[in-house]
Amino acid sequence: MSPVRDLDRLLQDMDINRLRAVVFRDIDSKQAQFLALAVVYFISVLMVSKYRDILEPHNDKKHPQRSQSSRSTDSGAISGGLEVENGVSLRRYDSGIGDDHTSTAASDADLSSSGVAHGPDAISEALSTLSSEVRPAQPADSKGKNVKDILRSLVSTPADDIMVDPSLLPPVFLGSVGDAARDSSLQFRSFDRSVVVAPKKAGMTPSPGTSTPVPATTASSVSGGTPIDSVAVVSSGEASQSTSADSAAAAGGQVPASASLPSVPPLSPVTQHTAPNMSISERLEHALEKAAPLLREIFVDFAPFLSRTLLGSHGQELLIEGTSLVCMKSSSSVVELVMLLCSQEWQNSIQKNAGLAFIELVNEGRLLSHTMKDHLVRVANEAEFILSRQRAEDIHKHAEFESNSAQYAAEKRDEEKMCDHLIRAAKYRDHVTATQLIQKIVNILTDKHGAWGNSSISRPREFWRLDYWEDDLRRRRRFIRNPFGSTHSEATLKAAAEHASEEDILKGKQSIRSQALGNQNSESETLLDGDDDTLSSLDEKDLENLTGPVNLSTSAQLVAPAVVVKGTLSITASELYFEVDEDDQGFKAIDPKILAYTEGLHGKWLFTEIRAVFSRRYLLQNTALEIFMANRTAVMFNFPDAAAVKKVVHSLPRVGVGTNFGLPQTRRISLATPKQLFKASNMTQRWQRREISNFEYLIFLNTISGRTFNDLNQYPVFPWVITNYDSEELDLTLPSNFRDLSKPIGALNPKRAAFFSDRYESWEDDQVPKFHYGTHYSTSSFTLMWLLRIEPFTTFFLNFQGGKFDHADRTFSSVSRAWRNCQRDTSDVKELIPEFYYLPEMFVNANTYNLGVMEEGTVVSDVELPPWAKTPEEFVRINRLALESEFVSCQLHQWIDLIFGYKQQGPEATRALNVFYYLTYEGAVNLSSINDPMLREAVESQIRSFGQTPCQLLIEPHPPRSSAMQVTPLMFTEQMQQDVIMVLKFPSNSPVTHVAANTQPGLTSPAIITVTANRLFAVNKWHGLTGHQSSTVQDQQYQLPVEIDPLIASNVGSHRRQISDLLDQSIQISSQYFVITADNRFILLCGFWDKSFRVYSTDSGKLTQIVFGHRDVVTCLARSESYIGGDCYVLSGSRDATLLLWYWNGKHSSIGESPGTEFTTPRAILTGHDCEVTCASVCAELGLVISGCKEGPCLIHSMNGDLLRTLEGPERCLRPRLIQSSTEGHCMIYYDKGQFCLFSVNGKLLGHMEVEDSIKAMLLSRDGQYLLTGGDGGVVSVWQVHNLKQLFTYPGCDAGIRSMAMSHDQRCIITGMASGSIVLFYNDFNRWHHEYQTRY
Repeated sequence: MSPVRDLDRLLQDMDINRLRAVVFRDIDSKQAQFLALAVVYFISVLMVSKYRDILEPHNDKKHPQRSQSSRSTDSGAISGGLEVENGVSLRRYDSGIGDDHTSTAASDADLSSSGVAHGPDAISEALSTLSSEVRPAQPADSKGKNVKDILRSLVSTPADDIMVDPSLLPPVFLGSVGDAARDSSLQFRSFDRSVVVAPKKAGMTPSPGTSTPVPATTASSVSGGTPIDSVAVVSSGEASQSTSADSAAAAGGQVPASASLPSVPPLSPVTQHTAPNMSISERLEHALEKAAPLLREIFVDFAPFLSRTLLGSHGQELLIEGTSLVCMKSSSSVVELVMLLCSQEWQNSIQKNAGLAFIELVNEGRLLSHTMKDHLVRVANEAEFILSRQRAEDIHKHAEFESNSAQYAAEKRDEEKMCDHLIRAAKYRDHVTATQLIQKIVNILTDKHGAWGNSSISRPREFWRLDYWEDDLRRRRRFIRNPFGSTHSEATLKAAAEHASEEDILKGKQSIRSQALGNQNSESETLLDGDDDTLSSLDEKDLENLTGPVNLSTSAQLVAPAVVVKGTLSITASELYFEVDEDDQGFKAIDPKILAYTEGLHGKWLFTEIRAVFSRRYLLQNTALEIFMANRTAVMFNFPDAAAVKKVVHSLPRVGVGTNFGLPQTRRISLATPKQLFKASNMTQRWQRREISNFEYLIFLNTISGRTFNDLNQYPVFPWVITNYDSEELDLTLPSNFRDLSKPIGALNPKRAAFFSDRYESWEDDQVPKFHYGTHYSTSSFTLMWLLRIEPFTTFFLNFQGGKFDHADRTFSSVSRAWRNCQRDTSDVKELIPEFYYLPEMFVNANTYNLGVMEEGTVVSDVELPPWAKTPEEFVRINRLALESEFVSCQLHQWIDLIFGYKQQGPEATRALNVFYYLTYEGAVNLSSINDPMLREAVESQIRSFGQTPCQLLIEPHPPRSSAMQVTPLMFTEQMQQDVIMVLKFPSNSPVTHVAANTQPGLTSPAIITVTANRLFAVNKWHGLTGHQSSTVQDQQYQLPVEIDPLIASNVGSHRRQISDLLDQSIQISSQYFVITADNRFILLCGFWDKSFRVYSTDSGKLTQIVFGHRDVVTCLARSESYIGGDCYVLSGSRDATLLLWYWNGKHSSIGESPGTEFTTPRAILTGHDCEVTCASVCAELGLVISGCKEGPCLIHSMNGDLLRTLEGPERCLRPRLIQSSTEGHCMIYYDKGQFCLFSVNGKLLGHMEVEDSIKAMLLSRDGQYLLTGGDGGVVSVWQVHNLKQLFTYPGCDAGIRSMAMSHDQRCIITGMASGSIVLFYNDFNRWHHEYQTRY
């Protein structure tokens, strides 16, 4: 607050400036007109009171009276509380129009209150004085002409229905009102002229805190006088502290809900010492000096509005626009102004018109504010809508961002986990590989042929197990050392009573103990004790093992013969990984003995090793895959659903189902159903044409229909074919010795067939459909029972049986008893497994297990064979002969119908007495639809125990096989051919030390290649035997099968046929020094002084490669059978007593994986001999290398360098000279001095014979059944291998035989003679076939 500078002034400078500023802020608006009118009104009132003050100076004595009377008449309600007469709380702004006025007044008061100070208010007093002095002149009958009444009548009517919401007021007003409300305890309320002002503080009350009652005159309106009634002063001790302008602005009102005029701000008391010598006009001039210009300015600037508004009582303009206003503006005299403002007309007009103008302005303001309010509300709503939409969008975006972040984080976590997983798995694999290598080195050193070895009897017993290696016909015949082997002495026998009948199982009384499912790597076989701890510390991240980002990762189960374990399958751009989940409870429950036999637990397979991918079923659901590898093992995985299978196949290389079945190598073929594979392949036609054997065809059907060695519940099925297991001799020409293959095993015995038929007809159960047989012909327990005597099946069996061997009477102990049970027992309809046709070891208790004693006292050990088979090998051979016999060939298609074909299901199956329990069929149950884990486990366990029927391959009868007569009529015609076809003499007399006959139909240049002792070679064109292969006209002019090499015949270009590089002086050249590649394009030769062997082109005779690796002269070479593209293995043996296994790359025609590398490295180094290696044979299909040295035994190695067996012959068989092995698993060795020995691939001596001749060359037929020999006597002999019986001798030649070969069709034997010529003999192995001999 600014102090009052001049007490005589009407308004202080500051107040005038403020009023001017507020009025002239916006001159064109209604608000400005309204304010101008208010200021005129306000100044008029002040001016009149000031004028009175000047005319009649007051004295203090009257003051209390006035105050008191004013309070009693005007505002009795105020001192008691802040209530007006109509009961409306003063705190509420609800008096309609009054609010606008209040706020304006308050605002003006606020603006004009700079000069306020505590103390008495001179103007109020002056007005009161004037009022009381004029009072006596007022007549009593003023007829209600009181200004208050007039105004009330003007204002009250609209006030009832016009409400102005304070929230709509412009902010200028609100601010003022707010200040007033905050600062003041009393508020200006009514429209009448009484204003409540703060009391004088000094010179009026005896003590500041007390209220002094003072009489006062009633304010009244004076007719004829100036109607400036009622500026009443209320003196109040309680309010004495609030003397602000805002306090003054709070008046008690008698006119309810009426508008009010501006309040009068309190000013300092007028001093009693005003100069008495000043004249009235001077004093007026002095008082109004500053206010007058403002008033004039307002009059001039707002002339149109004011002259329109302020009209006289007769409607005349009081402010005449134009000249008078101009005069007024230029005039400096205030007297005119005073006269104008104090005139009756002016006062009446202001009272009468100002109110109306205010009401009109307020109404306009109200309308405007309503419009504004609507507009604001609309804008606010729109804004709210937009904001809420944005908020919603923000929330949505935020949620989306959060979910994306979470997803990304989860993916990253998974990726990290996967990387970590793969790294740990790789470390584990490296660790296992390292352990294996250590073990291998230890084995090599401690072997009895090793550096630390001894051949004493004190060596620990060796145990063997069946290797998972499969040959081309999927036969697993190779046994390898078993570090976990034992005699299972801890395994006790089950009691006879411990066996549930089939009916019990069917009724579900016995819960089948599902074998714990789980898995570990076969690599872990070699884990040394205490190594488990070292694994957990291998946690540093090392990404070297990952060859690329993981393209696909999915949960999967590894399906292995005795276990199924959960884990993660990951596929990168070039590798496949499986990592078992070792934290899984199922895995922890698995017997570690089982895990030792399980391969692929921490598996890693290169794409380059994958050879075939088959879709498979697991527990009757099409959710599995079996992947066949180059190392001739297969691995099987089960996935969560068929979609995962599809993804995995699309991430693996395009290999189809391999190259064997005549199918394209596409992913579509890998995903094809068994039916589709059967239809698309060419195997049935090949079988009909007798290009493949019955055994091979059955293996094919088992393979495509989902039978696998990896799931014992889906083991391949083979038929019983022989029915006679009792006679001393088995005559395979008698039909009675063969089973009727058109009936299932259960229907062979008519009595039992009737029983099954009755059961089917009388079966009544809503839940279980009718069936003939409650047990299956193939279940995991039957498979384990057949293979009980060989590991790893012994361990699987014991695990399955709770650690006990079965009771002796239930053990597989005799072939004839097993056959009898299959004919009599109502719960036994077992068919056979493929091993019955190739694995003699399954019948021998080699590990001396204690299998118990039967009821009648027989000890169970080896399987009792039928009398007609003296050895297991003989049993297997005869069984296989029977399988391939004509009787079986002509009805095998009927057995195929029962197992794989149209009699497998449906009405045909019922008619054929071939219906099994419903849970053995595909589609019987959809496991994914079973949500209850307990129920699902029960169903899975049932499927496991009941066996599974193979996938149905065809729904029409299978075509029969063509008869042998149709296919090869020549086989049965009288032989027209001479024994000797031709003799071909070369110009050189040097002995022909090597002959090779690569004459297979697909070759560009089939030829007989000969090499002489002085290393002159000839490429002699092969035309084939006449009447057999004369395909082109050009060939027909040659009646002879072989045409001599023109370069040799003419002797012109013989330098292109001579290998002139020097050999070591000490060697004696023989057939073993040469190898010819399968395409006839290259000769490999050893024996060079620089310890190398070399590769020469047969076209130009030029040297193309020199291969080093041995520490001494290379003394023999051999090559394996050749694969697609001409790839094969080459074996070199040396005087350094080692053998090296090399890889011949057919594409680049060189030794080694990639051409152009300076040093080639061998695939394996084979040790164990202790002197010069003289002969060797390598068989890729069996994965075996057989080698002999100058002095000492022959050894069998696996292709990765493990020494498997030592072949110990009889005492005179000391110096091996020639070795031949066949894919049928026979190994023929010729020793010095006419000694022959026959061994099995697993090291068993099968036969021995002695001949007079000194043999220089021998060959085995492709099926391993016949042996050809030739030697110094110049005689070629044919022998039967299994009994070493001589079948035939060809006419003798005039020179010794140095080498021998056989054409691809085995029809022609080519011998290289010591005289430098070759002789061709006609051959037909069929003539010694037992069926041929019995018929013709």
